[in-house]
Amino acid sequence: MTEFSVWAPDATRVRLRLAGDTDHEMHTAADGWWQVDVPDAGPDYSFLLNDDETPLPDPRSPWQPAGVHGPSRRYDHAAYAWSDNAWTGRQLPGSILYELHIGTFTPDGTFDAAIDRLDHLVSLGVDLIELLPINAFNGEHNWGYDGVCWYAPHEPYGGPDGLKRFVDAAHARGMGVILDVVYNHFGPSGAYAPQFGPYLAEQSNSWGRSVNLDGPHSDEVRRYIIDSVLMWLRDYHVDGLRLDAVHALPDTRAIPLLEELAIEVESLSTHLGRPLSLIAESDLNDPRLITPREAGGFGLHAQWNDDAHHALHTLLTGERQGYYGDFGALETLSDVLTGGFFHAGTWSSFRNRHHGRPLDSRVPGHRLVAYLQNHDQIGNRATGDRISASLSPALLRVGATLLLTAPFTPMLFMGEEWAASTPWQFFTSHPEPELATAVRNGRRREFASHGWPEGDVPDPQDPETFVRSRLDWAELDKPDHASMLSFYQRLIALRRSTSDLSDPRMHEVSVQHGDQFLVMRRGDTLVVANFAGRGQGVSLPGVARRVLLATGEGVTVMRDRIQLPAETAAIVAL
Repeated sequence: MTEFSVWAPDATRVRLRLAGDTDHEMHTAADGWWQVDVPDAGPDYSFLLNDDETPLPDPRSPWQPAGVHGPSRRYDHAAYAWSDNAWTGRQLPGSILYELHIGTFTPDGTFDAAIDRLDHLVSLGVDLIELLPINAFNGEHNWGYDGVCWYAPHEPYGGPDGLKRFVDAAHARGMGVILDVVYNHFGPSGAYAPQFGPYLAEQSNSWGRSVNLDGPHSDEVRRYIIDSVLMWLRDYHVDGLRLDAVHALPDTRAIPLLEELAIEVESLSTHLGRPLSLIAESDLNDPRLITPREAGGFGLHAQWNDDAHHALHTLLTGERQGYYGDFGALETLSDVLTGGFFHAGTWSSFRNRHHGRPLDSRVPGHRLVAYLQNHDQIGNRATGDRISASLSPALLRVGATLLLTAPFTPMLFMGEEWAASTPWQFFTSHPEPELATAVRNGRRREFASHGWPEGDVPDPQDPETFVRSRLDWAELDKPDHASMLSFYQRLIALRRSTSDLSDPRMHEVSVQHGDQFLVMRRGDTLVVANFAGRGQGVSLPGVARRVLLATGEGVTVMRDRIQLPAETAAIVAL
């Protein structure tokens, strides 16, 4: 006997359809749920609401082998034979994150193909792999933020078993896996859950209708999200979740959803005996997200820190457009390295208002995830160009050095470690012509308003846009790329072996700067960076014993002074 259930609080009739168009009337249970027990049920099923004959997939479908418009398929999580019984997890503090997109990480674009590249990440020194969203969306390829089935891994990637094989293989190599999950909206095609109940609120965000977190029937909507979170962590053995755009989760309830998630995940972590991390993406610069619940915060483990990216990016590239306008000075980077946020109750010219709130000096820096590049900061540029397309290899090394010696949790974007030449562009594969046209035109209008000629903006629907965005692993055989990879490996190894460089205490960091140079003190270790196109000498706050790592040749130390060639950084032991 197989039990089927679905939440449809406003329906007057619900039927279960099995293969062969066999329908079974469902009966009402408590709180808007419908259920029915069926003997000898096949694997595929769908639901019919009221008297409509249109079969709909299960909002909690674990598997969509025929795509998001097809029937759901039952999946037995207990049937997979895991080999990671000895896995005790990987905590976020002290870890190196590596963000990748399954569809473009390898030519085949599958979980299994990505497994073949895991040894590369081990040799790099990665601790946690962060996967861009992998839940089911319409079409073959997409960034993943248009997902509509919040319980089902995307079938072209390899479906449920493929994801489990990937996690199992990562654990076997000592690396954890974090999933990027999107609970602030449904994608524009295949979102059938709102037909079953009030999953959506009246207000909207940048991507469509917001999710109903505090209106009538919101208890079950919140449970829908919480159960999805727990499923990824428990049934797929993943080690954490990155929660997309939590500022787009309108929630007026006394216990916000984010706090409720932290409570439930802590309980699951205690039961499983391994650390589980929740990382927020937020543009609010609100410390309450990462403040412990005992201190009145939400209790999340970390949040992305765009201020760190902007401070580094503007110094290295000279760009000042848009939200980069307040950044670019060495003072800005100094504020970020010692205080976490730059906008901490300060004026934001981009927003034309004050923004953010200061972090308590006792907050450890590992609760802030910092990056020199990520999927947004590359892919949301008009042509998807990486900074390696415009910066010298010397400046790339300077940027990497500052990222990986700062008091934050560092994250790399796939290919960054060898200065990949491939862009990472915005791509979609919507099969509906009207939706495809709307996305294409919307993208062009957006960048035309910023002065980009329409012809320079890649067509998201053009398959070549997707193909261009795939990593070219053959680059690792080329001297310049191999040299950059070797540098990243040595830098990460030094960070791991030198306790000063992973120390998360931001209040222990001190920074001095002058004419295009910066000196960051991390205990008895100094990080000195020369951004200038000329060599210069820099005074040190102590007597140097030796240079631990330099980004280029020609660095010399004379007691309390260091001579740095143009566009060079060095890590020095006192």
